[in-house]
Amino acid sequence: MDSILIVAFIVAAFMGINIGGNNAAAAMGAAYGAKVRTKYQAVMLIGIFSLLGAVFSGGEVIKTLGKGILPEGTILLEGAIVAVAAAGITMFVANMLRVPISTSQAAVGAVVGIGLFYGASKLNVPLLGYIVAWWIVTPILAWLLAYILGKYFYADILVWLADHSDSEASIKKLLNGLLIISGCYVAYSAGANNAANAVGPIVGAGGFSQFYGSVFAGMAIGFGALLMGGRVLDTVGKEITELCVVRATFVEFTSAIIVHIASILGVPVSLGEIVAAGVIGIGCANSGMHIVKGEVVKKIVIAWVISPLLAGALAFGLMMLI
Repeated sequence: MDSILIVAFIVAAFMGINIGGNNAAAAMGAAYGAKVRTKYQAVMLIGIFSLLGAVFSGGEVIKTLGKGILPEGTILLEGAIVAVAAAGITMFVANMLRVPISTSQAAVGAVVGIGLFYGASKLNVPLLGYIVAWWIVTPILAWLLAYILGKYFYADILVWLADHSDSEASIKKLLNGLLIISGCYVAYSAGANNAANAVGPIVGAGGFSQFYGSVFAGMAIGFGALLMGGRVLDTVGKEITELCVVRATFVEFTSAIIVHIASILGVPVSLGEIVAAGVIGIGCANSGMHIVKGEVVKKIVIAWVISPLLAGALAFGLMMLI
């Protein structure tokens, strides 16, 4: 049992590090693209606030992945390790390709793969349908909110700032402060929602307690942001569309609110998907669809579809081998 627990720690750390390098890093993509934060500042803030989010708000999503999709006791520790490992491998491939895929979709796909191995009847199909509905609605909502804010409120906000500030320097200082707050909120929400992806199945199998699992996942996510976060920052912040400080603030606040609400309700959603949709929405509002670099968006969308299928197939195949 001790050796199995050691393997569980290693696998959870591997998954957490890859989460930090992918979805949590996307939390600061908007601000990095707007040139408000350096890459080093971005990954440091991600590390700190992801840990806080995992510890203080990560419990509900951990319950969903650990005990909601499959009945408690269905997955033994070995199966939980396989689920996390399958999702982690999927994330690692995405990080190497610099694509911000859905960590949550990979994690849920892996758990479903384990469930199919034990028998499809064990799966909580209504809950899965509820989660998938969130996956569909949240990026659409992020795109719509960002588009509306960028299209109909952006100019008015600029006018208001000009009327209520005595200099360009004071406006810049105010906007930079707002972007720091919004980015930290995004990172907090990312930790709250993504901690479950690293430890949820293992907590459900009794390998970790919920509290220590949250702390461990938060630390791994923070370390992953420092180690690997710079690669995906370039994709989200610079390769989709150009961002100014105001538009970046729109993207971060709307993304953080959506992810935080999902975390409170215990729904694993994709921060990377939501942020990227928000960036695309701002780009459309700013200059129309032609400004969005279609090849980058196409690669991201394909990865979103493939990630749960690949993770589920890996988990099922590994269980067959074991």
